Amino acid sequence: MKKEKTTEEILAQIEIDKINAKSTAKEIASKHLGKHAINYITVLVVIGVISSTHLEGGALTAVIGLVSTAAMAMIGILQHIVGAKEKEDKPEIEIIKNLILQLGDKQDDPMQVDVTDTDVTVTKGESKVTASKKK
Repeated sequence: MKKEKTTEEILAQIEIDKINAKSTAKEIASKHLGKHAINYITVLVVIGVISSTHLEGGALTAVIGLVSTAAMAMIGILQHIVGAKEKEDKPEIEIIKNLILQLGDKQDDPMQVDVTDTDVTVTKGESKVTASKKK
């Protein structure tokens, strides 16, 4: 026997339906993925495991690649939905990037090499190095 709903339950359901009607497509999709994403990821993993028992090398590689790509895409979507921030670079990385940019923009001083019978002189900017031939 089915229990009849009270007036309060009907009014509450109407209010819930009004709230759901105002939701955007993104909110609805977010709620759906939030509820069912683990099931989707589990199905993808099961597909990968089952295919590993039935397929050979080349075909298995393609299937596992597709399954892992789909699972990573699903995880990325979930991270975007919950607002997870990407891992920030370490400060050392930023310093190294800045040094590379500075060195890339730096104009090198012209280099000049003078060779005589007994000496080789290298001049770069204000620096001068001379090497002599031993006798």
